[in-house]
Amino acid sequence: MSILSRQTRQERTNYPVKVVQFGDGNFMRAFADWQIHIMNNKLGWNAGVAVLQNRAGGVSAEQLQEQNGLFTVCVEGFRDGQAVREYTLVESVVQGINPYTNYEAYAELAVLPDLRFVLSNTTEAGIMYAEEDRLEDQPQGSFPGKLTALLYRRYQHFNGDPGKGLIIIPCELIERNGGTLRGIVLRHAEKWGLEEPFIQWLGEHNLFCSSLVDRIVSGYPQDRAAEMEAKLGYQDPFLTVAEPYHLWVIEGPDWLRAEFPAHQAGLNVIITDDLSPYRTRKVRILNGAHTALTPVAYLAGLNTVEEAVNHELCGAFVEALIQKEIIPVLHIDEQELRDYADAVLERFRNPYLRHQLLSIALNSWSKFDARLKPTLLSFEQQQKRLPDHMVFSLAALIVMYKGVRGSEQIQLSDEPAVLELFRQEWGQYDGTRAAAGQLVSRILQNTRVCGGELGTVAGLAEQAADYVHEIEASGMSRTLAQFFGISDLLISAQEGEE
Repeated sequence: MSILSRQTRQERTNYPVKVVQFGDGNFMRAFADWQIHIMNNKLGWNAGVAVLQNRAGGVSAEQLQEQNGLFTVCVEGFRDGQAVREYTLVESVVQGINPYTNYEAYAELAVLPDLRFVLSNTTEAGIMYAEEDRLEDQPQGSFPGKLTALLYRRYQHFNGDPGKGLIIIPCELIERNGGTLRGIVLRHAEKWGLEEPFIQWLGEHNLFCSSLVDRIVSGYPQDRAAEMEAKLGYQDPFLTVAEPYHLWVIEGPDWLRAEFPAHQAGLNVIITDDLSPYRTRKVRILNGAHTALTPVAYLAGLNTVEEAVNHELCGAFVEALIQKEIIPVLHIDEQELRDYADAVLERFRNPYLRHQLLSIALNSWSKFDARLKPTLLSFEQQQKRLPDHMVFSLAALIVMYKGVRGSEQIQLSDEPAVLELFRQEWGQYDGTRAAAGQLVSRILQNTRVCGGELGTVAGLAEQAADYVHEIEASGMSRTLAQFFGISDLLISAQEGEE
């Protein structure tokens, strides 16, 4: 069976690059690139995507380029109560570029005449100011640094033409992602001493839109790939599975609907002047539940979201966290929130996705900071007590970053500085409650991990340390049972930590 490529599939589509996408992961391919493919087919949008590898050291963008940008999205789940499985051969990606190994190809994107949009998904840790970035770097280390240099090159090449500005839509799950990114780009421009006309062009002729994305993408179906590829008739290492549901809320002016007419293709894309209610509901409930559930369920020996929500105690844990700790602090209609929460849990139970918990665990600390910390702080302030389930999840995350589950190593993926911090902290742990207290206090006070704010919350370090010590001493399953007051219950799943 041959590897997917335009030659083996006899595909001849040759779209001009209209979109540069920072981030080559499963989510953006099954979300943004899939939608652009549909817009091209239904509306004749005629947009090609140049996908940029986000991290140095990998080869994924080059491998995607070897497939001429082609990949397959399998949409699987329930739509209107009916089970669906739909395969789409996505043709919108026309280039896969690793800027760390092919800087020239990356730099040339800035001068393409048809370029109009920049999309990004570099995880919550990606939109950050990097003091060490310089204009002369090839490339800059951070995403905002790369974007600033790309915009400056475009400004120079087109002599500040107002019509050559770009529409930038970041998809990272941080609050006000568009405004935050714009502020960092301006900060780089000023730090690098770039001329005032460029800064004016940047501000007046480029649109930074905050956005919210919502779709569960489980990634490559490792255990079913052979079956799926036999049906497709080709091998596709970039095959990815997504649920039918999708939502993209973009905060922008009315004229953006004409430039990005996704709604005309029947896609669930909303352009609005205020995405705050959509964002708060989604990030706090869906993403917050994902992030809180992951370390608890994984350390209990489970591997997928479906297993976790269907598990007697892990399922009860996440449902109670949503209903008792997240919803009460959100200033949105309560029934609307409860209906949304019910729908989210049903989406988590999708038996086709097999969403791996470890894939959610990528950059867990920046995710905790964006998705759970605001709820924890609001709950403590409003209720004058700590949210027990959230504190338990925080403790589980600290234990997970020890990097072991029973006899196996956990393949953690996070910033090197974060991983090194936990390696050092766990290296000092001697198994005592006092050592657990010291470990937790130092982590919560560390600004790199969670901003340092959690270290000032009264009683938080002490309660989290109790849970850390108990998880280490008794294992997650027994500790979780004790959390629910069920001292004799043994969780039916095989316990990875014991």
